Amino acid sequence: MPVLVTPRKIEDATVREFSMLIDGKWGAGADGRTLERVAPGHGVVVSRYQQASAADAERAILAARKAFDDGPWPRMTAAERSGILLKAASLIEERLDEIAYLDAVEAGKPITQVRGEIAGAVDIWRYAAALARDLHGESYNTLGDGTLGVVLREPIGVVSIITPWNFPFLIVGQKLPFALAAGCTCVVKPSELTSGSTLVLGEILIEAGVPAGVVNIVVGTGPEVGAPMTTHPAVDMISFTGSTGVGRLTMANAAQTLKKVSLELGGKNPQIVFPDADLEAFIDAAVFGAWFNAGECCNAGSRLILHRSIADDVVARIAQLSNAVKVGDPLDPTTQVGAIITPQHLEKISGYVSGAAAGGANVAYGGSTIDFGMGQFMTPTILDKVTPDMAVAREEVFGPVLSVLTFETTDEAIRIANAIDYGLSAGVWSRDFDTCLTVGRKVRAGTVWMNTFMDGASELPFGGYRQSGLGRELGRHAVEDYTETKTLNMHIGARTGWWMPR
Repeated sequence: MPVLVTPRKIEDATVREFSMLIDGKWGAGADGRTLERVAPGHGVVVSRYQQASAADAERAILAARKAFDDGPWPRMTAAERSGILLKAASLIEERLDEIAYLDAVEAGKPITQVRGEIAGAVDIWRYAAALARDLHGESYNTLGDGTLGVVLREPIGVVSIITPWNFPFLIVGQKLPFALAAGCTCVVKPSELTSGSTLVLGEILIEAGVPAGVVNIVVGTGPEVGAPMTTHPAVDMISFTGSTGVGRLTMANAAQTLKKVSLELGGKNPQIVFPDADLEAFIDAAVFGAWFNAGECCNAGSRLILHRSIADDVVARIAQLSNAVKVGDPLDPTTQVGAIITPQHLEKISGYVSGAAAGGANVAYGGSTIDFGMGQFMTPTILDKVTPDMAVAREEVFGPVLSVLTFETTDEAIRIANAIDYGLSAGVWSRDFDTCLTVGRKVRAGTVWMNTFMDGASELPFGGYRQSGLGRELGRHAVEDYTETKTLNMHIGARTGWWMPR
């Protein structure tokens, strides 16, 4: 069993009240409804949001439209926009502890982990600010003496940004600063489960000098608020992170008006391990990759594809190291695995485990829920003797469940890795660089880690193949994703000899 950290009681905590942000003003929704968030690790209400309706979503969209068409933001110099983004990054840094607390109690994430995520978000905001000043077009003076071509990059317009509950502050940071750097205006809908930190970001952006209407934040459900954000004709682009199922719906909605769509969706990410790997380094990475964020992570290393000769030893060593993992109170700085987001999601995870066991998989470690008397928690769980056809080997469990499969040859390992609908990330472990490079080139995934796992940097693009999404976030082209190109074809001097002879 892992080390259990009993959650502290926070029933005396003050419930944080939040309004929605539309056109630079904080206020209630059109019908006065509210949403309450019960902390998944503590079982008490910690936040109350003003709940947006479809009418509020439209108000936010039209505010963003007006700010783009008539406001100063798209017309500022890149240096001016960059300066505001840099100020926002510094203000985020100043309020790091406040933001971290909100994400910890609303999402059940370990507080130490969240602090690291927010520090990473600060770096992304600063990177986006730098890219704002690097955005440029092209010129072509090679088209003959009579022609000059210029290609402009212009902001695409109004962007709907829809973010999930598992990384509330970090993921909005992978989208919003790049859209702003390009000169776009935005409507942001965080998950209705974890909206607090995004609403604090709204306060920060106003203080940093972002003009009214440039960033609007509404809290509500997908059918009521997310739907108009994906169908409204005043929206030019959608940037969505969430489940593959909702991603398909988002894409179908966007097709009605042919909006540009960027989707970061699910993953079922393999780590392929060869007998010559540095197993001590890998065991640590396997535990981190599987249990980080309680497995509620699209990038989780949830599939181990182990060479058959080392499989039993590796499983035993992962189980042994998992005994030292601390599970429980999200507010304890030593906790490594926090709470599961909702009771319904905990039930879903447990269903995958019981279904796999019924189908012939072996529960080698964990497999049970944890009853602290408050919140919802689950032990890290290792399933071995998993076969590629099992649901737990093919579908995204989104919980602390590790599926172990085995292989004999490199080709077999690659086939197993690719034999699913996802392609977000993968890992390969071998001291032979030829082996790593062969696997890295043949596994169909947006990121392949070699002798490491779940590393990242603002400079490196992130996104997936197949049903893991469309497009890429981060990296030096991230701002360009929020632009359109316009060609100016200019003739120099008088032109004669058109279509009709003279």
